[in-house]
This record gives sequence, structure tokens and C-alpha cells, in this order.
Amino acid sequence: MVAKQITVFIENRTGRLGDILDVLKENGVNIISMSLSDTSDYGLLRVISDKPQEGKAALSAAGFSCMLSDVFIVKVPHEPGALQNILRVISDEALGVEYMYGLSVGGDEASIVVKTSDLEKANEVFEKHKIETLSDTDLH
Repeated sequence: MVAKQITVFIENRTGRLGDILDVLKENGVNIISMSLSDTSDYGLLRVISDKPQEGKAALSAAGFSCMLSDVFIVKVPHEPGALQNILRVISDEALGVEYMYGLSVGGDEASIVVKTSDLEKANEVFEKHKIETLSDTDLH
């Protein structure tokens, strides 16, 4: 199961992140998780939200350069080595992890957002190894 992630390209200048968050707030889009990384000139904001299509449309209408991407939200048990076990499966199946970041959806387990090098193969691998993933609808 995949989920949609909004990726927004941001100029590195004061207040720009706040402008993006204002657009999402004004359009009733709730942020569930986010990751911000930067270079000297620009940043990448990655957002998991309750309404990814609406969020992307609102940001585009407000003049922000953004896109939707398919990512996996992988449930990780709260026990030593659980994340390593999942990453080992991914590696053993010759999949690359392009990036990942944490996500909290409550309950007894944590979750991570994972972008892999091959979406279809990753989906097969997660099913084969019974690694539980969440979709957008599971987050509501």
C-alpha cells in the first residue's frame, strides 16, 4: 500500500515555510508528518497530510512549485532492532532507500515514511515479508 506525499520546493528565505503552512491551514489540510531539508539556495519540504491532493492543488494555486509522490508508510514495532530488520529486508531484496523520516500515528507502533528506488518491487517485498504499510485512508 502506498501513500501520497506532497513535496514542495522552497527558496531559502525567512518566512517561506510559514507561507506554505498558512496555505495548508487556510485550506483545511492537516499535516501528519513532515521533513525539511535544505541546501544553501533552496529547501525540500516533504509532507504527509490528511488531504494530499487538496494540499498540492492549494499550494500550486498559491504559486508554490510542488508535486505528489508515492511513498510507503511502514509500521515499525517498538522493540530493539525492528527498524534494522525492515531495512535489512529492503537491502537483501536489492532495493535502495532514497530517503525516510519518522511518522507518529499513535498506538503501540511507530511508523516511517520510506521512498524506495523501485515502488512496485518494494510493494511486493513488503507483502512477501508481511511488513505492514499504511495508505492515505488508513491515516484518517
